Amino acid sequence: MHPGRFVAIGDSFTEGVGDPNLHYPNGFRGWADRMARQLGRADPRWEYANFAIRSKVLDQVVSDQLDDALALSPTHVSFYAGGNDILSLRSDLDALMERYEAALTRLTGSGAHVLVFTAFDMKTTALLDPLLRRVQTFNDAVRDLSATHGATLLDHTLMREYEDRRLWAPDKIHMNRLGHKRMAAFVLRELGVPHTLKLRELDDWEPRGWRRALRDEGRFLRTEVAPLVRRRLTGRSEGDFAHPKWPDPIRPADGMKRLARERALARTFPPEVGSSHLA
Repeated sequence: MHPGRFVAIGDSFTEGVGDPNLHYPNGFRGWADRMARQLGRADPRWEYANFAIRSKVLDQVVSDQLDDALALSPTHVSFYAGGNDILSLRSDLDALMERYEAALTRLTGSGAHVLVFTAFDMKTTALLDPLLRRVQTFNDAVRDLSATHGATLLDHTLMREYEDRRLWAPDKIHMNRLGHKRMAAFVLRELGVPHTLKLRELDDWEPRGWRRALRDEGRFLRTEVAPLVRRRLTGRSEGDFAHPKWPDPIRPADGMKRLARERALARTFPPEVGSSHLA
């Protein structure tokens, strides 16, 4: 595949939440950064930008990221949005997918190679069946729209190894480092790009005892569910004050950690503009 410019838009899935790394912008690495690094290894001419920000709903992704992404004239675009809308049982899925299609039409109409994703349909307690049905409805629509508009579908639901909770962060919503690395390898394979990612084989899962299960669930409720409920009640989100990780195209082959460090320094010590000295 010829080198080009890969631009990512979306929410926490693409920002890299669950894969913490202080050497990368916003403190996360994630599958898109990992994929970009591999593209740079395959050909140093590849460029990369990432506008994704956690907690953003579809309309925010479209209004805040789509124009900026298209302005970069990307050859490849990844688009994942709508997951946060699904979590709100009051949102109208039919209307949501109409707006999703409008955004997808703009992306594919640009001539870029567009990548879209389904949401993983984790099998959990029967109490979450209403949410699972919404996920399945969303996924069916994404499959149909990707076929209609000529986008490449990355069907997360086919990767059943993600039923193993060792691929997920403690919040049970985001992939962890192992999960993000697998996703990067999955996308690269679909694009036909060789990679050097080392995927750790998972040993057979040993069931937790009931005491450990109770402790884990209690910690999950305290550290993940309670803060989420508070944010929902107050109308705040984790992404309110976050900035895009890579808003300007970079060349991953130049070293993403070094580029992130230089960007952080530029923000901390911005150059003085128009300063003058009196004699």
